[in-house]
Amino acid sequence: MVGTSDGLTERKEQVMEEQDNNVNIYNWGPCLMKCTITNELRELLLSEAKVGFDYKDKLAGIIEKETGYTDKSKDKILPHLSKCFGLYDQAQEYYKREKFKQKPEYIMSALWINYQKQHEFNPPHDHDGAISFVIYLQIPDELKKENEAYVGKSGGPGGIQFFYGDGTRDAITYMSHFPKERDMFIFPAWLKHWVNPFKSDCTRISVSGNIHDSAKINNIKLDDYKKNNSKT
Repeated sequence: MVGTSDGLTERKEQVMEEQDNNVNIYNWGPCLMKCTITNELRELLLSEAKVGFDYKDKLAGIIEKETGYTDKSKDKILPHLSKCFGLYDQAQEYYKREKFKQKPEYIMSALWINYQKQHEFNPPHDHDGAISFVIYLQIPDELKKENEAYVGKSGGPGGIQFFYGDGTRDAITYMSHFPKERDMFIFPAWLKHWVNPFKSDCTRISVSGNIHDSAKINNIKLDDYKKNNSKT
């Protein structure tokens, strides 16, 4: 019948490569990467945590037991983590679609382990340094079952949430994830994130750390420093 409409706009599916116009889709916001650590690194992080020290006064978490790693332990762990930071460098270059003018030189300034129990949580917060990371060492079966039964759109009980910027409903400003053992997230230290509580009587174990970029400090030219800091 002439003049009727089903309210749908006609769409013609086209393959981007076949178009005359160049099409570009731009990444927006921070570079957030997830990878999987080795079993060897997982066991090393668990064993070295036994000789650590109380770290609660340095953290934002509502978590009873948070332990810092000793310098000796960090020296053992860093070679394994360095491979992951190398992957993140590659991810950043791919994400930004440009090569580093100068590769970052990382220094691990903090490393600690979180033993999150029933009803404990991490409120929205960010970290110190250039990049930060979180690694999941233990996700108990009780927590997995609780998360599977969860009905909602977030990461659910024991999940982690990242959020950045403001925007309409069409903008992607939020990411949530329920982790698996050996999952590792690496992200800019300023990226806000939080961890949900859970009801299960169990312990979820994760490791977090902060990384500074020494290259930005060590490679400042003396003449440029004098010029930028001279009195006019």
